[in-house]
Amino acid sequence: MDHQYPGIDGFLGTRGSLMLDVVFVAMFAILPVLAFSIYLVRYRRQYELHKKLQLAQGILLLVAVTAFEVDMQMLTEWELRAEPSHYFDPGAKWSCVVGYSLLIHLLFAVPSAVLWVVVIVQALRRFPRPPVPGQHSRKHVLWARLAAGCMVMTAVTGWIFYVLAFVIR
Repeated sequence: MDHQYPGIDGFLGTRGSLMLDVVFVAMFAILPVLAFSIYLVRYRRQYELHKKLQLAQGILLLVAVTAFEVDMQMLTEWELRAEPSHYFDPGAKWSCVVGYSLLIHLLFAVPSAVLWVVVIVQALRRFPRPPVPGQHSRKHVLWARLAAGCMVMTAVTGWIFYVLAFVIR
């Protein structure tokens, strides 16, 4: 890189920090695992494996999001890394293309995190052990579909923000 930025530089060769790069790449793994887990429960009726995959993903996402937020709030000044993008205006951080893309991303990311916690906690509380379909199944499917949709949109909007802020000059 031709500029020194606060925080640890990422590995993708962009202006992104290490945690920005980790989350950017991780979302490419999260979505196929999510799709596979849904396939397992819907078509293969492998409820226990679905549960294990979702718990593992939930824990990994919690750790990744926590590390990401610590990095963004305390170590990395993402705005400095975004300054070379012609889509970012430091004087109008929230009213430029990068700012709008971040706001749209947050409109999906925050509800997604809340939904995942609610869906997982409710599943753990309301499904028997080992898990099998029951009274909670319809609600679980409804809220889980919403959470999965939010997760897809979180990934897509996150990728758009990353490219606009840290790839394009």
